[in-house]
Amino acid sequence: MRTVRTIAVINQKGGVGKTTTVANLGAAIAARGRDVCLIDLDPQAHLTLHFGIDPGTPDKSTYDVLAAEAPFDSASMSVAPHLWVCPSVIDLAAAEVELVGRVGREQILRDSLAAQERPYKFILIDCPPSLGLLTLNALAAADEVFIPLQPHFLALQGLGKLLETVSLVQRRINPNLRVSGVIVCMYETTTRLSGEVLADLQQFLAAARNRNLPWSDARVFQAVIRRNVKLAECPSYGRTIFDYEPSSHGAADYGALAEEFLTTCRTPSSSDGEPTDAKAVTPGRGDEGQYASEPAEAPQNDVHKPDTPTETAEDAQDSPPPVEEPSAVKPAEAPQQSADMVEENTQASAEPEK
Repeated sequence: MRTVRTIAVINQKGGVGKTTTVANLGAAIAARGRDVCLIDLDPQAHLTLHFGIDPGTPDKSTYDVLAAEAPFDSASMSVAPHLWVCPSVIDLAAAEVELVGRVGREQILRDSLAAQERPYKFILIDCPPSLGLLTLNALAAADEVFIPLQPHFLALQGLGKLLETVSLVQRRINPNLRVSGVIVCMYETTTRLSGEVLADLQQFLAAARNRNLPWSDARVFQAVIRRNVKLAECPSYGRTIFDYEPSSHGAADYGALAEEFLTTCRTPSSSDGEPTDAKAVTPGRGDEGQYASEPAEAPQNDVHKPDTPTETAEDAQDSPPPVEEPSAVKPAEAPQQSADMVEENTQASAEPEK
């Protein structure tokens, strides 16, 4: 049986690189010979637009999968060799209201994906910038979570609440869910702040090692995504960075991220008949597409080296307490939708329909 690795890319803060990461990481993995499907669960449909698909034109979309229980295969479309997209439409914004009375509404996507064997090796889910029902569907269907983060203190502010939600979903809905990686986006090599926040984040994750937490094995990817204007331009042309500007820093960084991701895959690709050493040519690091403050050389590696995991003196707990933020990050208040919504959804789902 073919193993599919399903990854939800989430962060309740907008503008941190979720859609850019799903589109370009997915394209880079597909260019290396792996079959990838990208699911757009954001009503803004930015991932759909990223591939030149008009959100008003698809016959089927993620809205039909969730609200009308359409087969998932009927909504996915091929956009490149080894690459499929399940597009979004604006109607998806009404899905949370339409599904409020349905039993098991947070597991609709999981059931649709499980209805038949998928032809993909990887599934990447682009989640909306909230912790509502659409994100819960992604977390219920996923095996793991990737968190894109901008290395600023305010961007890290809601990390604890996000991890609390993942922990609650793992206990109530999806016991296999885990946070496996943090992707640093919009990295600026010229600022000390980026290095300080990155070091604080690594220390926070190292403190979770050997504990019974969904993020105990999470890592900060060494391949960081530098701030690059070409990454912001390519969606308006309906292209990935590899088609729009293959010599840019953005293409080089997402190519490096794809290589690191495939290297760390737990299941060897050869077990499913996939190529084991297929690689795309990594674009060179060009000088175009940089802000004036961005140097041409590669980012300094000393701030990207993962810390050596250290054991903590705390015992593993079945029900982890509220998550503390990294020491440099003090959240002012919780996001509008939080882990409490998960509890409300699971309780409501247990009640019979009237």
